[in-house]
Amino acid sequence: MAKKYKIIYERSLCIGAGTCVAINPKSWELDNSDNKANLFNSKIKEGAADVFELEIDESTLQIEIEAAKGCPVNCIHIIDVETGEQLV
Repeated sequence: MAKKYKIIYERSLCIGAGTCVAINPKSWELDNSDNKANLFNSKIKEGAADVFELEIDESTLQIEIEAAKGCPVNCIHIIDVETGEQLV
């Protein structure tokens, strides 16, 4: 069974730098209405108004880590679902 990871994206902290979009346009886009990033196929985290989650596997892990590390305000986090360890 493939390892699972979770992207946690704190959209309220986003400043619209677009680094995540530049690194991985398959997962990220800039919203024209407020110039913040959107994470495709994500869901709002339960109990958090502007925090989004998306479960991924190892096939996209590296590029999502690069996108998270490129964020100048560190609002993208990658969590190992099994261990709870925060990779970024």
